[in-house]
Amino acid sequence: MATCVETPCKYVINISQPDLANCSNCTIPAKDCSDAAGDDHWAKIQEEARSDVEEEPVLQNYYFDLILSHNSVESALAAHLANKLCLPNLMPTNSLQELLLSIFSKDPVIGQSVRADLRAARDRDPACAKMVHCFLYHKGFLALQAHRVAHRLWAEGRVAPALLLQSRTSEVFAVDIHPGARIGSGVLLDHATGVVIGKTVVVGEDVSILHGVTLGGTGKERGDRHPKIGDGVLVGAGTQIVGNVEVGEGAKIGAGSVVLRAVPPRTTAVGNPARLVGGTEKPVRLGPL
Repeated sequence: MATCVETPCKYVINISQPDLANCSNCTIPAKDCSDAAGDDHWAKIQEEARSDVEEEPVLQNYYFDLILSHNSVESALAAHLANKLCLPNLMPTNSLQELLLSIFSKDPVIGQSVRADLRAARDRDPACAKMVHCFLYHKGFLALQAHRVAHRLWAEGRVAPALLLQSRTSEVFAVDIHPGARIGSGVLLDHATGVVIGKTVVVGEDVSILHGVTLGGTGKERGDRHPKIGDGVLVGAGTQIVGNVEVGEGAKIGAGSVVLRAVPPRTTAVGNPARLVGGTEKPVRLGPL
């Protein structure tokens, strides 16, 4: 298969490769080291990358190109996503990388959300031992960051590049999020394969969504037709939540459930059709949703 080959993007630091295991041979020019050190998340990712290289020297070039040659989360993320989502001979890596970086520089809130998503993976995913592993390998995280850029483009009326990012993200990561969907920070897409999120979906802060989840419409509505997911909600694998229904703060949706009506805050819904299980104050099974 053809690869995306072109001249390096101007945003990538172009320096000779040092001994990555030795902090005195920092891969970032001295004038930028203090800035990187001021970002605890980026400093931690670089520390973890150096640790991995010490344990597995075969990873040295890989980690250098994707992590240690960059001076910020945004720079590394733009390069990483561009390499993943480029289209040979049609959308080369450097063009896509510049597009991503332009959005990151324009909207610092995206950078804050990226870092919150990294923390979410580290704190809530038992399989995530290091933030650098989430950054490099977790396709749910990468798909979500591509969506954040697509959503900004959509909000600016730049529909064509927003849809291009949606399409490529769906093809590469098997995660299909409409660029119109609004997604908060600290979100975990765990495994993520088969996640579908519709245009008018709103997802709150600190939400966890497992693989095979659909936040979609019933096909009978127009306009605002998709679910609204409150802060701190957990949506289990294979769940279908359809229609303009609200899932309240702190609710949990059991794996494989089909939810067609509202779920109150701090309540669990399970089954097909979903039934409510009362919260800690009312631990009783209620009627079908």
